[in-house]
Amino acid sequence: MQGSDKGQAASLDGQNLRIGLVQARFNDKITSALAAACTQELLALGVPERHIRHITVPGALEVSIALQAMADSEHYDALVALGCIIRGETYHFELVANESGAGVTRVSLDSSIPIANAVLTVENEAQAWARTEEKGRDAARVAVEMANLMKELQ
Repeated sequence: MQGSDKGQAASLDGQNLRIGLVQARFNDKITSALAAACTQELLALGVPERHIRHITVPGALEVSIALQAMADSEHYDALVALGCIIRGETYHFELVANESGAGVTRVSLDSSIPIANAVLTVENEAQAWARTEEKGRDAARVAVEMANLMKELQ
């Protein structure tokens, strides 16, 4: 395929990026660990600490509106959604998981700003803890890579 970028290395240079994090406080110990792993990775990728804005909201359903406000500010190159939804005994899990994911996607598409979705949707707390560190780091890498890609495409 002519002009294809297939095989192109991802740019994980965060030196000139501004990244916003929105963390749900529900399941706070888990989401705080997600945020810490994400922040540590952003710093390791060269994002200056002064260019990382970390805010918290009550729960996963509130993440999208905060992301929207940050996207509307045009101060960020990428955003990260952080949360943890653990299945309970009712349909509430499906509602929150589906609407949270849809909200994050909608904000990203409507604003044309990349959003790394690190809202865990798990069966139990053990599954959440098993994924926290890697998912936080992965979200940072996705945010940086996509921010750089979007700059390249514009």
